[in-house]
Order: sequence, then C-alpha cells, then structure tokens
Amino acid sequence: MTLITTIDAMQECFQSQKQAYAVNPYPSISERKTQLKKLKKLMIENQREIAAAMAQDFGCRNETESIMLDILTSVGQINYTLGRLKNWMKPERRSIGMMFFPAKAEVHYQPLGVVGVVTPWNYPVFLSMGPLIAAFAAGNRAMIKMSEFTPHTNKKIAELLSGSFSSDEVAIVEGEVDISVAFSKLTFDHILFTGSGNVGKSILREAAEELVPVTLELGGKSPCILTDNYSVKTFVKNFMLSKTLNSGQTCVAPDTLFCHRKQLDELIAALKSSYQGYFNESNREQDITSVINDRQWQRMKHLLSDAESKGAQVEPLSEGYNEDRRQMPTTLVLNTTDDMQISQEEIFGPLLPIVVFDKLSDVIKQVSAQPRPLALYIFSNNIDEQRQVLYHTHSGGACVNDAAFHVGVDDLPFGGVGASGMGSYHGEEGFKTFSHAKSVLIRGKINLTPLFGPPYGRKLHDLIIKFFMR
Repeated sequence: MTLITTIDAMQECFQSQKQAYAVNPYPSISERKTQLKKLKKLMIENQREIAAAMAQDFGCRNETESIMLDILTSVGQINYTLGRLKNWMKPERRSIGMMFFPAKAEVHYQPLGVVGVVTPWNYPVFLSMGPLIAAFAAGNRAMIKMSEFTPHTNKKIAELLSGSFSSDEVAIVEGEVDISVAFSKLTFDHILFTGSGNVGKSILREAAEELVPVTLELGGKSPCILTDNYSVKTFVKNFMLSKTLNSGQTCVAPDTLFCHRKQLDELIAALKSSYQGYFNESNREQDITSVINDRQWQRMKHLLSDAESKGAQVEPLSEGYNEDRRQMPTTLVLNTTDDMQISQEEIFGPLLPIVVFDKLSDVIKQVSAQPRPLALYIFSNNIDEQRQVLYHTHSGGACVNDAAFHVGVDDLPFGGVGASGMGSYHGEEGFKTFSHAKSVLIRGKINLTPLFGPPYGRKLHDLIIKFFMR
C-alpha cells in the first residue's frame, strides 16, 4: 500500500474496499483482534520513527510528547478495545412485551462497510488511528484522508501500514482541496471528520447528497472557570499541562480562562512561575512545540496585534519567542473585549485570554450565550457550584478540577454538541458509531400473530384491545 495522492487511485481503492467487504461482510472476532494486534505492534515497534516524522512536520515537537500524546494514547485504546470487544459484539437482548410473546428480541451490531476518516494536522496519529481502531473493532474497512500539512507523518504511516495490511483493509490518502472534495463525495457507509466548523459544514453538505451518515468532531472556545474557593496554586498545577501540550494546538485545550477578580494577580504570578518551571532557557528550544506552519503562525500574531490595538494587555509567561522556529511561549491576553478577534475565534494555539468575574452566574450566562463548545472545565471545591455549571451549560464533554484529560479516558465517549460537532466515538461508542444496530425479532414454532388478523370485530379482537389498553 502506497500513499494515495490522486483522485483516480482513491476511487479505485474505494471500489476495491467495497468489493472486499462484500466478500466478508461480518469479520469474526478473531479477524478483528488480529488487525488490532498488528496495529498495536507496528506502533510500538516504530514509535520513534513516527515521532521523528511528526517532528519534521511541526518543525519542533519533542519525541516524548509525541509518543505520549499520539502513540501511547492509541495503544491504550487498542488494549481497552481488545479486552471488551467480545461483549460489544454479542447480540443485546431486549424485552418483547406480552403482545409479542413468545419470541425473542435482539439488537445485532453489524459492520457498516467502508468508512471514511478525515484527520486534522494537530494529532495526526492519534486522530487517525483512534477512528481506525473503532472501525476495525466494528468489522469495517477504512480510508483515511490525512492533512496535507503533515506529509512526513502521512508517508510514514502509509509505509508502516503497508507492511501489515492490504489496501482493501485500510488506505491512507493525502492531498489538497481537490482530493478532499473528491474524498467527501465517495459513497462511504460513514464519514468521521475532525477539524474546523467551516470544513465540517462542507463535508456534511457533500455527504447529504448521498445520504452518508457523518460524525463531526469540531472545536470551539472551550471555557475554563476558576472559582474563588479553589486554591490558585493547586489550579495552576492541574491546569498548566492542558494548555501547553502541543502549544495549545489541541481541540479541547482551554480557550478562555475565567477567574474571580480577587484572584487575578495571584493567578498571573502563579502561571508565570509554573510555566517557567516547565520551559526554561535550557530546555524550551527542544520542548516547546512549534506552531505547525507559517499560516497558523501569522494567525497567532494577528490575534495578538488585533487585541493589543483594541486595548488588550499582552503578557508572555516567559521568554522563548522564536520566529524562525515558530515557537511562541504561552501568552496571556488581559482586558479583552467582544470586538476582538481573539474573543470570537477558536484560538488553537499558545494564547490564553483571562476574563475576570464577580459572580459565577455571570460566567454561566456568558458561556451559555456562545456556541456550544467541545469542552468545559470547572475548578471548584463547592459541589453546588460544580452542579450549577454542569447542569446550566452545554458542552461536548467536561472536567471538574481538571482540564482536557477526559479525552484520554477510554470508557468515555468523545464528541461535540451543536457548533462543536455531532455524534461521538472512543470505546464502546466508537464501536457503535461504525456499526448498524439491527433490530431482530426471532420467532419459534409458536407464532400468535395470525390471531390479530381480519376479519376484524371478533370478540377475540375486543379482548386483545381491552387487555393491552389497560
């Protein structure tokens, strides 16, 4: 299997996968586990090569960070899936009720067929292998369209997969707009897209023409709320990693930090101290992940300049700004206003607006007035406050006294709501997303259904109606 880079090759591969699925429409548990184990083996054995490819694409991405965020997480999902797949594949017994007695009712989870996965650049392995794990577990074949911004990673993943899988099991596609449009027009049995809202809308429009079901994992301005009863020192300790991983280029990274007015000065000082403990003069050049490309770098600079020109105060948490390497320290933005672009756009980078509040209810109103985000974080020791935020806001997922790491819990579904997406995957939800839940009614030798038939108006009908209308 080579990296697919043309429309003709992509369409040919799609037809090959459809034909292969038709020959084996319900792979056994043994076949599925074999695929997952092969995938796990190649990722473990080639982890350093994969990390090196990602470093080439980003410019700087520490090997340890790449292995932890992209490879360890994927291997963890495989292990979790292997341990539970047998139970997921079992038909689920359902109640039939008295009216259909005697019979059995079951739900059978049937593979959909050939699924398409569209992957972004920020976690190119985790966000391609995660859906593939779910697709394999559910018995499908998959084509994965990877980002044109990660060519080295794409080539390496295609090369490694070719050693263990045929192209009618899984294929890697790379290309720009023409390939992306053609990919979204293929009559997949399901498409899972991770990326921006605008591209997600385009994918949804194209898929609608062929009635292809779509799962959208988008983003949004995920808020983080620090209440005045929570220790600032403890907060910073538990918060910092979630914002600095991948230099904030994470769909569930905290986008805006709300803190009580009286905590602001202490918070800024603590954030600076913690950040400088993470990244100092001796390690920041190799440990701060680069902004992925010049377009995103210029976008970060523009968000800062726009905010400053409109009265915001900008405070980098340390030195370490390096234009040549596209490295920017996490930078606080204070005194933001609604007319600033940083208040309107998902940041997806190393910038952190801080908004002060006096009453928690004001934050809840402000968050609820915005498009529903992919994640929301509340740091509070007060259970009533926790519940107030969780029950009066909407978000794809949430953490209490932590941020971002709900994504790593294999047994939790991952997905958005409203503007941040539709549908979910990970764990059992991933298996079900790529399966059709087929309703099955099973009759034995005794079947009482003919008793309900015409001619109508018999006493038997009256008795049946009275009995079941109680």
